[in-house]
Amino acid sequence: NLRTGSIEIDIQKKRQNKDLVELQALIDAHFEHRKKEEEELIALKERIEKRRAERAEQNRIRSEKEKERAARREEERLKREEADAKKKADEDAKKKSALSSMGSNYSSHLQKADSKRGGKKETEREKKKKILAGRRKVLNIDHLNEEKLKEKAKELHEWMKTLESEKFDNMERLKRQKYEVTTLRKRVEELSKL
Repeated sequence: NLRTGSIEIDIQKKRQNKDLVELQALIDAHFEHRKKEEEELIALKERIEKRRAERAEQNRIRSEKEKERAARREEERLKREEADAKKKADEDAKKKSALSSMGSNYSSHLQKADSKRGGKKETEREKKKKILAGRRKVLNIDHLNEEKLKEKAKELHEWMKTLESEKFDNMERLKRQKYEVTTLRKRVEELSKL
C-alpha cells in the first residue's frame, strides 16, 4: 500500500510538472506575441512621423515657390506700371508740343487726342484682363493642388481612425490575455501548493 501511494504521488507530481511546463510555454508565447505587437506599433508610429515630416517639407517647398511666383508677378506689375507711366509722360509731352504749334487747330486736335487716349485705355483694359486671366489660371492650379492636399489629409485622417480602432482592439485583446495569464498563474500557485 505504501508503494502504491508513492507511485500515485509520483504520477501526480509528473502531471503537475507537465501542467507547469505547458503553462510556462503559454506565458512565454503571450509575452513574445506582445513584444512583437509593440515593435509593430513603434514601427508604425515611425512611418507616420516620417510621412508627416515629408508632407511638411513638401508644403514648405510649395509655399516658398508660391512666394517666389508672387514676388515675380509683383515685380513684373511694377515694371509694367513704370513703363506705362513713362509712355504716358512721353505722349503728354508730345501732345503739349503739338498743341502749342497747332494754333487754330487746337480744339480739333484735342478731340483726336482724347479719342486716341480712350482707345489706349481700352487696350490697357485688355492687357489687365489678360494678366488677370493668367493669374486666375495659376490660382486655379494652386487651388487644385490644395484640394488634392485636402483629399490626402482626409485619407490620412481616415487611416489614423482605422489605426486607433485597431489599437483599441489590440488593447482589449491584451487585457483579456493578461486576465488569462493571471488566471493561469493562480492555477500554477494552487498546483504548487499540492
